[in-house]
Amino acid sequence: MQASNLEQLQVHGSTVIPQLLTPAQCLALSSLYPQSTNFLSRVVMARHGFGKGEYQYFSYPLPPLVQQLRSALYPQLVDVANRWNGAMGIDVRYPQTHEEFLVRCHAAGQLRPTPLLLQYGEGDYNCLHQDLYGEHVFPIQVAVLLSRPGEDFTGGEFVLTEQRPRMQSRPEVVALNQGDAVVFAVHHRPVQGGRGFYRVNMRHGVSTLRSGRRHTLGVIFHDAQ
Repeated sequence: MQASNLEQLQVHGSTVIPQLLTPAQCLALSSLYPQSTNFLSRVVMARHGFGKGEYQYFSYPLPPLVQQLRSALYPQLVDVANRWNGAMGIDVRYPQTHEEFLVRCHAAGQLRPTPLLLQYGEGDYNCLHQDLYGEHVFPIQVAVLLSRPGEDFTGGEFVLTEQRPRMQSRPEVVALNQGDAVVFAVHHRPVQGGRGFYRVNMRHGVSTLRSGRRHTLGVIFHDAQ
């Protein structure tokens, strides 16, 4: 991840890493979806009011590429995460390695892995939400588009919203190509105001697919209860 990505993440709450994965890596990951032995659980969104479509949480041990991404991205993001907490007056600080952070999660009973594959078909969408799974939450996560927009699917844009105090929500559509990763705030982030920093509440989702099929890899750094 380049310094410009980290600066944009710090200031705007999100950034895009172009071509984090190759087309071959994207295909290899999306092809895992039908293989139930790779996954701990499957969620059909419509059953829970989350939207339409479905996703599956990987089981431990994670596929090597997913494990590598989780371990390699975390230390690049941890300084931003700690600065955000400092600016928002949150006492929690995160260790420098992901392995240390998982020890903290597991000691609190957050034992279930959270990296996931999402699958959308025509008419599917993901409601605006936050991926909070327990007491210990790493405040930044990553989503990688595995499919080819305009070829494998149409529609299905990644959407971020931020809610500032006493203001209406501001939406942002994040343009992604196959293999691009969007790095974004899980829950809230600090914004500089006239009287110091204040918290902005963040949510993310996916707009309705008009055609085709869309796969996404979600890399969440905290485990779940």
